[in-house]
Amino acid sequence: MLNDYMDMYGHERPRWARMRHVIKHNLCRTMETDKDNVVRVNVPRRMVLVPGTAFIIGSAIGIMRGGRDASLRFLAENAHRPPRTVEGWYFYKKTKNYRVMWGGLKGAGVEATRLSLIGAGYVGLEMGMERMGWGDVKEVGAGAGIAGVFSVICE
Repeated sequence: MLNDYMDMYGHERPRWARMRHVIKHNLCRTMETDKDNVVRVNVPRRMVLVPGTAFIIGSAIGIMRGGRDASLRFLAENAHRPPRTVEGWYFYKKTKNYRVMWGGLKGAGVEATRLSLIGAGYVGLEMGMERMGWGDVKEVGAGAGIAGVFSVICE
């Protein structure tokens, strides 16, 4: 009687051959059942593009602003004790560069999050107005809605 452990001549298969057969069998069965159980989520293209672009632009702005602020802060905090030796200047510049990089990364995170949320809110309002039947004025309404929310938060 043949089984997974025997070949067609009745000899026992090596372990690697048995595992290859089991893996191939399970893989084929999994591929057949996966076609029926696929979950499809249709995300509108604008819902990905606008916040993604806002994230990239916010990161660039945040790196520049955060780095500049950290640099000026470091200079102000250490103006009373300038280094006097070559090694002192080395460590001063090294520490300043690390602080500038860290400040730039923190600024990038803040600005990228802020602009991404604004972009996602804009697209969300625009899609909501489209569903409500106000497709003719959806851009204006979304812009006014985001401006209203922004003015309330910042005031």
